[in-house]
Formats: sequence, structure tokens, C-alpha cells
Amino acid sequence: MNMRAGGIRPWVVQRVSASFMLFYIIAFFVALLLNAPLDAQSWRAWYQNPLVNVATMLFWVALLLHAWVGVRDVIMDYVSHTGMRFLSLAFAATYLAAMGLWVFRVLILVSA
Repeated sequence: MNMRAGGIRPWVVQRVSASFMLFYIIAFFVALLLNAPLDAQSWRAWYQNPLVNVATMLFWVALLLHAWVGVRDVIMDYVSHTGMRFLSLAFAATYLAAMGLWVFRVLILVSA
């Protein structure tokens, strides 16, 4: 396994994920301005739209990937002890994966 944090791949992941998140946030607020759901049932119906649900899932995937690259780079730069670096990376990966599973669960429950 290559332990070098540099490279084009993390840079591309951060730029693509940031671009998608910006597009999603703008589209989300435009949709809210045009047709704002006013109660819980309206929100549920809005999120049951497959386009909204898939876009929201992709937003969270992009956010978690973006966070992973940032956290990984900080850990690789500032944690010099190999064992602590491994534990820190494992904790960050586990935490972000758990967050992703939780978001996925919430979105599946909303769309059911």
C-alpha cells in the first residue's frame, strides 16, 4: 500500500465532489424557492421523487468522499507515528462509513 498522500486522484476527488455539492446546494435552494414543502408530508413526498432522492444520496457520497480526502491529508501530514496514523485513519474511515450508512438508512426510510 502506498502511504503517500499526494497525487492527482485526491485533488480530482475534492474538486469533483465540491463541484457536485455546489450544484446540488444551488439546485436545492432554487427548488425550495419555487415550491417549498410546508409540512412533513410535503417533505416526504418531495424526497420520494427518485431524482431528488438519488441526487441527495450522491450529495452525501460526495460530502463523505470530500471529508475523507481532507481528513486523510491532515492525518498524513500531522500524525508522524505510524501506529497512531493507522489508528487515526481507521477511526476516521469507520466514522465516515457509519455516517454514510446512517444517511443511507434515513433516505431509504423516507422514500419507503
